[in-house]
Amino acid sequence: MSLPLRAPLEIEFDYTRSLGPVLSQFMTALADRRILGARGADGRVHAPPFEYDPVTADPPGDLVAVGPEGTVVSWSWMPEPLAGQPLAEPFAWALIRLDGADTAMLHAVDGGSAAGMRTGMRVRPRWAAHRTGSIRDIACFEPCDGPAAAAGPDRAEPSSAGREAGAGREAGAGRETGAVTGTVTPVRLRYVHTASPGESAYLRGLADRKLLGQRCGVCGQVYVPPRGTCPADGVPTREEVELPDTGTVTTFCVVNVGYPGQRVTPPYVAAAVLLDGADIAFQHLILGCEPGEVRMGLRVRAVWNDSGGISHFAPAGEPDAPYETYARSL
Repeated sequence: MSLPLRAPLEIEFDYTRSLGPVLSQFMTALADRRILGARGADGRVHAPPFEYDPVTADPPGDLVAVGPEGTVVSWSWMPEPLAGQPLAEPFAWALIRLDGADTAMLHAVDGGSAAGMRTGMRVRPRWAAHRTGSIRDIACFEPCDGPAAAAGPDRAEPSSAGREAGAGREAGAGRETGAVTGTVTPVRLRYVHTASPGESAYLRGLADRKLLGQRCGVCGQVYVPPRGTCPADGVPTREEVELPDTGTVTTFCVVNVGYPGQRVTPPYVAAAVLLDGADIAFQHLILGCEPGEVRMGLRVRAVWNDSGGISHFAPAGEPDAPYETYARSL
């Protein structure tokens, strides 16, 4: 019996968010080494500021300055930092109640060691040398009872002339007029996927230009790609079925919006394709025709690439399938 296939996978995209009036003020202040909070209807000061009062649901009034020093309320030690985290050396994630605030904010504390951390520790922000209007403008917090971190290449403050010259370059998303109105956060997830036995057989079949599914022994439904278990009856699907590379478009959408690294130029069609002999459709590209020519019931055929696998589906040149043949698979 062949072992299941395993492969490293990575998902990466830039998450773009419009900040709104409150967080825009908060981020803009960070670029100027100031921290703001919001006073609620009950008199408590929230830092970071809330966008809507937790008591009245109203937007906050004027924001108030807090900190910059504060007190560690609770913490957890990070002995082996991950890529992209605030510090490359071991540090603490901590809830820090800034002076003048009644709530705590989460940030990193460069405490030196786990033994050097404690609840009640007084800390102050270590500001990033190049600030853009982001929570990362606070590089981390550090204990107040020791000397400030020595300025280095990544910590030295630029001169006032340098700050003015670099203001446009370092302003960050949406800061053309001095206010930070948006933020872009890179999101990356790396993981190793282990395919199920059925999925592994399906992937090996694609390398040989075969489309393999599995049939449920109770209801007779054929699933492609294989699921290993019938979702209707809850029994293993052990019978392997080889399917043709022709099928029918059941539903589709026209993609008009591009994104960085896109391999197919919009507009193009992503469709649910019901292979002949299958009882569930799967999503794939429809190319080889104008997007406006794609329709429900369009008969399509797989276009294989040289390395094995389906590049896309293209019109098969056959009459459209009757609606009743795919109505149960929409």
